[in-house]
Amino acid sequence: MKIAEVSKRYGLSADTLRYYERIGLLPNVTRNTSGVRDYGEQDCARVQFVKCMRGAGVSIEALIEYMALFEQGEQTAAARKALLEEQRDLVKQRIADMQAGLDRLNDKIENYESMLAAEREIRGDA
Repeated sequence: MKIAEVSKRYGLSADTLRYYERIGLLPNVTRNTSGVRDYGEQDCARVQFVKCMRGAGVSIEALIEYMALFEQGEQTAAARKALLEEQRDLVKQRIADMQAGLDRLNDKIENYESMLAAEREIRGDA
């Protein structure tokens, strides 16, 4: 699959895909005899994994570390699991922080509606 197809399929720009390759998140993308990238199933699985992890807020640095460990083979499984657990904890904290923000917004909105109702009552609009 050419870079344009991968770009469209996963909603990432070709520049982002080339950047991911350059920094080691998508190592060893096959190229045809003309030097054009030809993404295989394994490459696409990596693109999907990286996109999912980035969507969850996992840092580029953590992903680079994870992929470097992955490339070293099964003997790094414990280290990879630990890294993923650490990232999971960070994501959980971000979710908790966002939930707290959402709760505050909801409280403000609820109070705002009460305030507007009181104003209408004072004006006699109620």
